[in-house]
Amino acid sequence: MHKILTLIFLLTPVAAMAQDRYLVDWEEVGEESINHLIDLVRIDTSNPPGNETEAANYVKAALAADGIESEMFALDPDRANLVARIKGNGSKRPILIMGHTDVVGVQAERWAEAPFGGLRKDGWIYGRGTLDDKDNVTAGLMLMKMLKRYGVDLDRDIIFLAESGEEGTPEVGINYMVEHHWDKIEAEFCLAEGGSNILEEFGVSVVGIQSTEKKPRRATLIARGTAGHGSVPRLDNAVTALAKAVAKAGSWQTEMRLNPVTRAYFERLATIAEPEDAWRYRNVENPEETEAIQQHFLENYPYHYSVLRTSVVPTVIDGGFRRNVIPSEASAILDIRMLPDEDVDAFYEQLRVLIDDPNVEVSPEPIYRPEAPPSPIDTEMFQSLEKVANRMYPEALVLPSMATGATDMAQVRAKGVASYGIGATRSVEEINSGNGAHGDNERVSEDSVKQLVQFLWYTIIDIAATK
Repeated sequence: MHKILTLIFLLTPVAAMAQDRYLVDWEEVGEESINHLIDLVRIDTSNPPGNETEAANYVKAALAADGIESEMFALDPDRANLVARIKGNGSKRPILIMGHTDVVGVQAERWAEAPFGGLRKDGWIYGRGTLDDKDNVTAGLMLMKMLKRYGVDLDRDIIFLAESGEEGTPEVGINYMVEHHWDKIEAEFCLAEGGSNILEEFGVSVVGIQSTEKKPRRATLIARGTAGHGSVPRLDNAVTALAKAVAKAGSWQTEMRLNPVTRAYFERLATIAEPEDAWRYRNVENPEETEAIQQHFLENYPYHYSVLRTSVVPTVIDGGFRRNVIPSEASAILDIRMLPDEDVDAFYEQLRVLIDDPNVEVSPEPIYRPEAPPSPIDTEMFQSLEKVANRMYPEALVLPSMATGATDMAQVRAKGVASYGIGATRSVEEINSGNGAHGDNERVSEDSVKQLVQFLWYTIIDIAATK
């Protein structure tokens, strides 16, 4: 029966690709992948404090089981990064496969399932990190094991980095590796998190490849005035000044502009959209139509509004301590996500001019992710990603995308490495549920895990295996 199943898998359309010279039993590989993901989810690496060394030790042991050596690099002994390398013949430059082992924290009482239980139920795996980012860690781990098992001859070194600290503390993770151990991870291309595929009833309709991302540049507004009794109005009331400043910042329609990635995104999306939407996508830059189109995006599809501009979103307001006391100070946090080419200093100056109040200070947070240009979509790597997507999902459209969030690919792109994000396959209903990354009841489907491993394998075989 095992031989029959193997033959069946080899005859499927995906296995009929040029890469089928390696006789992979994808059902067996899929089960192994799911088990590794479950084990990793059960290791609580909530950041803070992280404790990623425990996950790194697990990955190290899993690699060693197939005879793959790895190294650990740690600024903090409890927060280690792991690097493994499978050597090629050196005729082409290396490829870096990257996934982070830390996860955001949880409010366990709000979960229907144990957040670190790794429950497998009804075709799903539940737990923190199943989507962000232990599924990518699992895919990278399985890729290395399979390359070793099948003795794949490579033109390129394949480097796997299981990194710490992505969720807000990159100084122990990617920053540390880039600044102190760049020689261990230097590559021509990088694959990491950030992409997403959309599943329809007929199959996958969109394969999203993250090719650039916004720059997180948060700032705090600090309003100051004279403290006093709440029964006596004052012109310099700090709460009033802050409210006006927040209203101005939150309603600010910043300049709209496209970059090569977002322009290609809208152009390609127009080819499959309903006529009315397709017209909008084709006319985003039309000066006679763009204002109405942007308003439509803001009301109906905020992601499209966001990728067109630097966004400013008030998220936290803090002021006062008693209902009858006018405080001398009040503050608000602005979550600012800048376009890749935004001039940071000039933007903050525009914000100060907009607020136009000498009693309100704009205090930027320290920068922890560098500026980085979009990764080109005409590279050998992007072409391989497209080729594999077209073979695995014949009905799907490949969309280069810009993430409104942030990933550690920013630091790698800043070093000149063309980087691309791949990710899970999810339905629109699932995407809009509360079961996503950073949400309660985070989960991933078993099929998505299996397909992510396949997608990564086929891509690396296409671009790196000796022909």
